Amino acid sequence: MAGDGGVYRLRCSLLGHEQDVRGITRGLFPEGGFVSVSRDRTARLWTPDGLNRGFTEMHCMRGHSNFVSCVCIIPPSDLYPRGLIATGGNDHNICVFTVDNTAPLYVLKGHTNTVCSLSSGKFGTLLSGSWDTTCKVWLNDRCMMTLQGHTAAIWAVKILPEQGLMLTGSADKTIKLWKAGRCERTYAGHEDCVRGLAILSEMEFLSCSNDASVRRWHISGECLHVYYGHTNYIYSVSVFPHCKDFITTGEDRSLRIWKQGECVQTIRLPAQSVWCCCVLDNDDIVVGASDGIIRVFTKSLERTASAEEIQAFENELSQASIDPKTGDLGDINADDLPGKEHLKDPGMRDGQTRLIKDNGKVEAYQWSVSEGRWIKIGDVVGSSGGTQQTSGKVLFEGKEYDYVFTIDVNESGPSYKLPYNISDDPWLTAYNFLQKNDLNPMFLDQVAKFIIDNTKGQAPLNTNTEFSDPFTGAGRYVPGSSSLSNTAPAADPFTGMGAYQSAKAENIYFPKKDAVTFDQANPTQILGKLKELNGNAAEEQKLTEDDLIILEKLLSATCNTSAEMPTAQQIQTLWKAINWPEDIVFPALDILRLSVRHPIVNENFCGEKAHVQFIHLLLKFLNPQGKPANQLLALRALCNCFVSQAGQKLLMEQRDEIMTQAIEVKSGNNKNVHIALATLTLNYAVCLHKVNNIEGKAQCLSVISTVMEVVKDLEAVFRLLVALGTLISDDKNAVQLAKSLGVDSQIKKYVSVSEPAKVKECCRFVLNLL
Repeated sequence: MAGDGGVYRLRCSLLGHEQDVRGITRGLFPEGGFVSVSRDRTARLWTPDGLNRGFTEMHCMRGHSNFVSCVCIIPPSDLYPRGLIATGGNDHNICVFTVDNTAPLYVLKGHTNTVCSLSSGKFGTLLSGSWDTTCKVWLNDRCMMTLQGHTAAIWAVKILPEQGLMLTGSADKTIKLWKAGRCERTYAGHEDCVRGLAILSEMEFLSCSNDASVRRWHISGECLHVYYGHTNYIYSVSVFPHCKDFITTGEDRSLRIWKQGECVQTIRLPAQSVWCCCVLDNDDIVVGASDGIIRVFTKSLERTASAEEIQAFENELSQASIDPKTGDLGDINADDLPGKEHLKDPGMRDGQTRLIKDNGKVEAYQWSVSEGRWIKIGDVVGSSGGTQQTSGKVLFEGKEYDYVFTIDVNESGPSYKLPYNISDDPWLTAYNFLQKNDLNPMFLDQVAKFIIDNTKGQAPLNTNTEFSDPFTGAGRYVPGSSSLSNTAPAADPFTGMGAYQSAKAENIYFPKKDAVTFDQANPTQILGKLKELNGNAAEEQKLTEDDLIILEKLLSATCNTSAEMPTAQQIQTLWKAINWPEDIVFPALDILRLSVRHPIVNENFCGEKAHVQFIHLLLKFLNPQGKPANQLLALRALCNCFVSQAGQKLLMEQRDEIMTQAIEVKSGNNKNVHIALATLTLNYAVCLHKVNNIEGKAQCLSVISTVMEVVKDLEAVFRLLVALGTLISDDKNAVQLAKSLGVDSQIKKYVSVSEPAKVKECCRFVLNLL
C-alpha cells in the first residue's frame, strides 16, 4: 500500500448521529463505505468523499421506534444485486433496508426483547440474537427456526463459513455452536458476559467479554489462547481481512490493535464507551462511541487527517475526564504521583499510561512509539467523575438511561434491573418489566407508583446510581416489601433508588421503626417446582393432588390474590410439606416464607401451641453444612415472622437460640444468605430499640461485629449498619458497648465507599453516634 505509515492515525471524525453509535459494519455498496446505527433510532450509510480523507452521509434510514442496537449486511442476490442492510433494535424488531431507500423494505417481528446482534450467511439467511435468550434464523421475511438453550441475554451471533454452523455468545458466560437448529457444543471459559464474536477461519473464532479478555477458540472446543490488554469490558472485536490480526474496543475508552497475538497499538478516545468497530477493505478502522461520533483511523499517510484535525483530536482527548473508579488506570494515590518531569523519560511500550500531578491536578498521558512522545489523554477526576453526577446518564446493558432500579426477585432466581427514561410511560415500563421477568401482575400498581414517586420532578442528575453492566447492581427494590417507605420524600434506603442528596445531611436510615421483610415471589414458579419435586418424595410424604390445590389456595390467600382466609387444613398441609427431606424442601419453605406474613398463619405457627416445633424445624435448616437455598429461605421466613405480634413475641423469646444458630451460616459465600442474616439482625435491632433490652442489644452488637468481618456484599453491610445505628440510637450504654467491641474501627472503611452512596452516608451517621 502506497504511503503506509505503519501505525494508525486519525483519518476523520464524522458527526451526524445524535446519541451513542452502537453498531458499525463494512458496506458492500458504495465501495469503501460503511453503515452505522445509533441510540438516536437511525441507521446511516456513509460513502467515501472525493477528497479521499472523509466520508459523506448518503442516507439516514428510519424504521425503529426505539434505540437501534446492531447492523449487518445481507450479501447481494439476483433480486437485490447491491445487497440489503439489516438493523436490530430495542423495539424487538429487525428492519431490512435496500441501499437506496430510507424506509424499510420489510420488518421482521418475532423476538420478545431487544435484538442486539445480527449476522448474515449464504443464500440470504440472517441470524438474530436477542435479550429474550433466543436466536432466530430468518430467510427473507420469514423465521425458519428458533435456537433455544442459553439461560440469559444473547449479545453476539455469527454464522460460520461452513454451511449450517452458527455461533452464539450470551450473558450466561458461554458460547454455543449450533448445527441444523441443535446445540452441538458449549464453550465455557469466560468469567462474565460474552459481548462479541469474530470469525478467523472455518476452524477458529474469537470472543470478547465483560471479563476484559479476548479468547481464541478452535471449533472443537479447545481455547487456544487468551489475550489480555483491556482494563474494562470489551464490547466489540473485528478481524482484518485475509489474516488473523484483529481489533477490539471497550469501556476503557480505547481501540486496541492486535498483530500476531500482541497488542501493538492502543488508541484512546475522548468517550468512555467505545461500543463498536469494523475494519474496511483498505484496512482502515471505523469505531463508534458513546459521544455519538464515528472516528476513522488509517495507516495510509495519504488519508491521514490534517495536522490541525489531529491536534483538535488530541486537544479533545486531553480535556476528557477519566473516572478512576473504572479501574482503567489502576489504583491511584494522588499524593504519591510525580510531577511533569516524569514525562521526560520515554515509555517502554506503545499505549503505556503514566500519571503525573501538575498544579494539584492528576493528568493521564499515553506513550506513542510512532511519535516518540507522551500524549495527554485526560484529567483524572474525583470519584464522581464520569458517573451520572457529571454525565447525567446511567449505563445499563450498554445503553443510557435516566434511572436504573434493581429488583430482587425470588431467592431461586437472579436480581433484575428496571431501566427507565424520563420520557417513558411508567405504567408501560412496569407492565413490560413484570411480563419480561414473569412476575406477578398484582405488583403493576406498586412498581408504577414506585417509578413515579422516585422520578417525579427529578432531573437525571439527582439519581443515585452507579455505572454498571447488565448483571451487577446497586441498591435494591423489593416489590411489596415493608421496606418501601411512605414517609420519607427521599425513597427508603432499602430500595437503593432514592433521591438522597448528601448536601441535606439528613439521617433517613435509622432508627428503623418497622421490620424489613422478603415479599417478592412468583407463585406460579414456586408451585411448579413443588409439583416437580413432589414426584421425588417418598410415598408416605408425597402430597396428593388435593394437597397441591390446597397449597395453591394458601398462596393465593397469603399473597393477596384472593379474598379468602387461610384455613386450618391449608396450614396443616403446609406443615406436612415443610417436613420434607432437605434436598427437596425448598419450595415448601418458600411457601412458608410468604404465608407466615399473614396474621392467621403467623399466629398458628408462632402462637403458644406449636411454636417450639416450628422454631426447631427452621433452626435445623441453619446448619452451616446444609443447602444454601434452605438456609436462605429459613432466614427469610424468620425475618417475615416479625410482621405480626405473635411472631415478634416468639422470636424475642427464642432470641438467644435463634441468633446463636443463625450466625453459623456466616461462613458461606452466598451473598443472599448474608443479606438475609443481616436483615434478621436488623429486625431484632428494631424490636430491641423499642424495649431497650441491653442484654439483647449486647448479643445483637456481637453478631453485627462478627458478621461484619466476613460479609463482602454492600447490601448486607448496609443492613448491618442500619441495625447498628438502630441499636445505639438514644442509648449511651449501647454506644459504649459498641465501642468496646471495636465496631467503630470495623466500619470506618465504609466511609470511602462511593457507590451505593447509602452505605457511605449511613456509616457516617453511625460514626457520629460513636
